Amino acid sequence: MARQDETPNSVDITCSTLYSVVMAKRNLTIQLDDATIRHAKIVAAHRGMSLSGLVAQQLNELAEADERYERARAVALEALAGASGGGTPIWHREELYDR
Repeated sequence: MARQDETPNSVDITCSTLYSVVMAKRNLTIQLDDATIRHAKIVAAHRGMSLSGLVAQQLNELAEADERYERARAVALEALAGASGGGTPIWHREELYDR
């Protein structure tokens, strides 16, 4: 019997199980004008979600974007700290222009 990795058209299938994590929720009170609330309810309805769900989703996306920015900033600052030479390159006119 041939092993699977010897078969020319073999497919490796990996299965995984996802587990839901239930987190405690707390109330948050915000004040918005009527027009904003009305518009937000329409947006939420178009997306098939509650206004509370829409606000939670947007806040999560904002927090995740901020975390990505902070990680990228830390990597950039680390790269700058490790860079050598640091300073303005010195060029001569003859090097920049063919004459």
